[in-house]
Amino acid sequence: MSEAEIAIIGGSGFYAMEGLTEIQTHRVSTPFGDPSELITTGSLGGRRVAFLARHGAGHRLLPSEVPYRANIYALKSLGVERIIAINAVGSLREEIAPQHLIVPDQLLDKTKDRPGTFFGNGLVAHVAFANPVCPVLSLALYDAGIQTGAEVHKGGSYVVTEGPAFATRTESHYYRSLGLSVVGMTALPEAKLAREAEICYAILACVTDYDCWHDEYESVTAEMILTNLGKNVETAKTTVASTVSALPRERDCQCADALANALVTQPDAVPSNVRTKLSPIIGRYMS
Repeated sequence: MSEAEIAIIGGSGFYAMEGLTEIQTHRVSTPFGDPSELITTGSLGGRRVAFLARHGAGHRLLPSEVPYRANIYALKSLGVERIIAINAVGSLREEIAPQHLIVPDQLLDKTKDRPGTFFGNGLVAHVAFANPVCPVLSLALYDAGIQTGAEVHKGGSYVVTEGPAFATRTESHYYRSLGLSVVGMTALPEAKLAREAEICYAILACVTDYDCWHDEYESVTAEMILTNLGKNVETAKTTVASTVSALPRERDCQCADALANALVTQPDAVPSNVRTKLSPIIGRYMS
């Protein structure tokens, strides 16, 4: 029996999920090292839920230091089929104001040197990633946000930067010129790894600032982010709880079979150590 079916990955300012009952904590070892933090599981709205603080207790991990592979692998090992990811982002559009929420549907990768795949070392796979988030889970998040009375935006492109410094003014205007919606540092490679693990993944992003492009607002600072996060994290938590309760038990999206046509290497050519290492992810295709 799985420990959890739905996971919440909490970003900046979102370090715990209230309302969980029958709580347990799990120290999960993975071939990719330890996850960011101990994983908490419990019941929420009649569903088994896991919670993981992306940056660790006390927010001690830079975006580049987050062990994304270990995090996704650990959640997969616990039986997780859906991930709701919470991210703090800066707005690149006038209408997406600080303290709003957004459920983006596209990603632009501007990160560097972050291990972004479970594969290699004798096993080749190329997952489809044209639509990087689960449409079913994303719609459920958006609907729940509307029901809670939040100012929430549906769709939009999220550019993921390496950090930890915020963007230059030139970069911010450049991203705007591309028609992008928000900028942040943590949705990738998290979303790619979730797809490789056949886990549905959707983002609920908390807008904290206008980055540094807006002439009428001061440029983003860490203090500004934390202040605005304090104002909308509670709304985000209510939205997440409503989403968990409303989700159907069975998945009918393509995320659940993302590897069905992605594995290129013939099964008998896959090294035995790779089979063992990735068994939670590829096991059903290697029997």
